[in-house]
Amino acid sequence: MQKKDRVKAFVEYFSTHQPDAQTELNYSNSYELLVAVILSAQCTDKRINQITPALFDRFPDAYSLAASTSEEVFMYIKTVSYPNNKAKHLVGMAKMLISDFNGVIPSSIEELQKMPGVGRKTANVIASVIYAAPAIAVDTHVFRVANRLGLTTKATTPFAVEQQLVKYLPKNTLGIAHHWLILHGRYICVARSPKCNVCPLTSFCKYFETSTSKAATY
Repeated sequence: MQKKDRVKAFVEYFSTHQPDAQTELNYSNSYELLVAVILSAQCTDKRINQITPALFDRFPDAYSLAASTSEEVFMYIKTVSYPNNKAKHLVGMAKMLISDFNGVIPSSIEELQKMPGVGRKTANVIASVIYAAPAIAVDTHVFRVANRLGLTTKATTPFAVEQQLVKYLPKNTLGIAHHWLILHGRYICVARSPKCNVCPLTSFCKYFETSTSKAATY
């Protein structure tokens, strides 16, 4: 099966079965989403959702966060991964958001990446979710599932995966495709022992096709 056919089958399946897929992070505005995504790096959404209610209650906006210290922020996020660095990033991000962007989260991926704690993945999430930009964030789930399904070819870096997905997926699906790939990777196409026996995508999955062919030769 050619890549264009896999892409078509992928879009058709999820457009039908998960037309409203969205992040599992809890947030109520763009500021909260930015904070949550920064915190979610190498950490589970479940853990982030456990600590953000108290965090957002204490720091409801960028101004209150910028006026705080990394030491205080640490006390609210100490159970997430790399809390020291993330506390510094959050305070630095809030200060720059106010000083450089007048408190308004920028829509440009380049400008977003100027803020502490905001890498390309986080910038793509904000641009696509908040501003509906034709961008797709690549985390470990997106990287793994896109390669396994055959939506990408020999893409060895997150940026290479991003470039190929942007090239082949319809622009209007890029934002939601990010969630399709994440959720599928989180619950079915897991890193170790993917659940191919219950996966609805095996008819066009390159990984399944290859593994089945190998098994048949033994």
